[in-house]
Amino acid sequence: MKNYCNSLTAYSRRETIPVKIGELYLGSDYPIRVQSMTTIDTMDTEGSIAQSIRMIESGCELVRITAPSVKEAQNLENIRKGLRAKGYTTPLVADIHFTPNAAELAARIVEKVRINPGNYADKKRFQHIEYTEESYQSELQRIRDRFLPLVKICKEYGTAMRIGTNHGSLSDRILSRYGDTPLGMVESALEFLRICEDEQYQDIVISMKSSNPQVMVQAYRLLVQRLDEEGLKPYPLHLGVTEAGEGEDGRIKSAMGIGTLLEDGLGDTVRVSLTEEPEFEAPVAKSLIDRYTHRIEKSKMIAEINDYPIDPFAYTKRQAVEVFNFGGHNVPRVIADFSKEGIQSVEDLKAVGHFYLPATDKWAMNDLGVDFVYSGAHPAAFMLPNGLREILDFGTWQEHTDKQNAFPLLHKAEFLSANELHKTLNILRVSDEDIDDTFLKSLSNQSPVVLQIYSTNAQKMAAMRAAIVKLIQAKLNLPIILESIYDNCSASDFQLYSSTDCGALLVDGLGDGLMIGLSGEASDAKMVNSTAFGILQAARVRITKTEYISCPSCGRTLFDLQETTAKIRKRTDHLKGVKIGIMGCIVNGPGEMADADYGYVGIGKDKISLYRGQNVVKRAVHADNAVDELIELIKEDGLWIEPAVAAESLSI
Repeated sequence: MKNYCNSLTAYSRRETIPVKIGELYLGSDYPIRVQSMTTIDTMDTEGSIAQSIRMIESGCELVRITAPSVKEAQNLENIRKGLRAKGYTTPLVADIHFTPNAAELAARIVEKVRINPGNYADKKRFQHIEYTEESYQSELQRIRDRFLPLVKICKEYGTAMRIGTNHGSLSDRILSRYGDTPLGMVESALEFLRICEDEQYQDIVISMKSSNPQVMVQAYRLLVQRLDEEGLKPYPLHLGVTEAGEGEDGRIKSAMGIGTLLEDGLGDTVRVSLTEEPEFEAPVAKSLIDRYTHRIEKSKMIAEINDYPIDPFAYTKRQAVEVFNFGGHNVPRVIADFSKEGIQSVEDLKAVGHFYLPATDKWAMNDLGVDFVYSGAHPAAFMLPNGLREILDFGTWQEHTDKQNAFPLLHKAEFLSANELHKTLNILRVSDEDIDDTFLKSLSNQSPVVLQIYSTNAQKMAAMRAAIVKLIQAKLNLPIILESIYDNCSASDFQLYSSTDCGALLVDGLGDGLMIGLSGEASDAKMVNSTAFGILQAARVRITKTEYISCPSCGRTLFDLQETTAKIRKRTDHLKGVKIGIMGCIVNGPGEMADADYGYVGIGKDKISLYRGQNVVKRAVHADNAVDELIELIKEDGLWIEPAVAAESLSI
């Protein structure tokens, strides 16, 4: 088994050394800590104090503040004194990019400094460099000389440090040697970590952040493996998906990345990065963390996986035979659950992306139009639109007048005793506990069967993963629908839980369909449907909408990030599959939006640079014109569609 976690089936938190941050301890002997970052200009002392207090009162246990230059680093002392005078002892963290002298000053003032190994001792010029072993070692010595003063100051002052790698800001040196990969992210951090170990300095936390949850998960797993292989200390981990975005998208991406790792016992402090006010981040982080309180006591035992057939460090889609439009080369399908009350009228289908147009007597659908509706024992009272198929309970299907165009859902006992099945598609709904050796022998890759797997275990993801591993080991390649229904939780928690439980499987290539649901007062069919498609998009397995990679704002931000993001979204949210990075400053600019198609980056007051990929194509565009210029750039590349045309193309 891979060494990145203690167990794939029994929740067990990874053991780490403790790290002291002021009076706060962090590590596996202590609760998972919540943190966030201010967005106020660091030179605004009173504003920074007031915002920090709002963050602390929302549940923040560490407050991070940017220090882009020496003057901001010096002002951290005034902010710290102001907070202490008001009775707040929460540790402060200085966030450093590019400026070692600011880091060395901040380390004498605050309880922790965060440095980015990609830009602490290197300037990024997007150049490929050929190194000999000798020249590479010379570069490592240069880094040691630049970094060593900070290490010595941290030791002297008892200051903790986060070595925080970002996927998008790897140095040219690392990219030239290891590529734009999780391995490159890990090596970037290890170069700095080895220097710390040589100096017997160990108050260190490590992070491996990316805006892509899949890359982020792989990098953290590989980091843990490498620490173990090299005999390095088991340092605590800071978890986060960088530039996650706003609203639903930000929560889904964050939960998918952070939740996947928490499931496997990794993570000692969490920051959820949202393009919102920072006091809204801590409650989201706490909701993710709280699921793992008493996790073991709440869970049913799952048999240990000894021979794990999935590579946790590289994405590989599980190969599934094609059954109707599941598996094979098909994108994962989305099923909407209407089984409680059925579909009463055409209006019911609006929430799941299908619209009846009485004026033309036609149906239309948007990009979030589901593929199937599960009506249970309540068949639809009217003919469904083309492209939307109905699934019925087996007994209801047997009595249905149109067995050809509706499909049956069977439970295990019904399947084993059935005399009649659909010739094209049968949904076999089974729990993780149903999948045993006897049941596996009853299945065949030639059967027109898709398995719909669910679990009642508190460790829902681990239980479903263990069931899928049994199928892989038995060489059964039937497609799999992931089912996850939640009872009486908030809409926000539903998004976090489903993104963790199903998203964690999808980022590892497991799953050919998705049916999620929420019962209780917070249930909302449109929200549930949007969440399902959002999960598939965040996992990069089905792209149905424009993707925005937007930073959470900080004291370096050079424009109103929330307002600008909303403005760009309003003009471009019909461009299916286009990825747009919206960055508040050059620090989080071309690097952090590493896989965006276009970038909108603040470079000065009211000045914006526009990027195509990682290349600047328009510099110093005035903010009043920048969105129009961005759209012109998209048009030049032939990717622009007029909103009216996009809407018309959805009619069927």
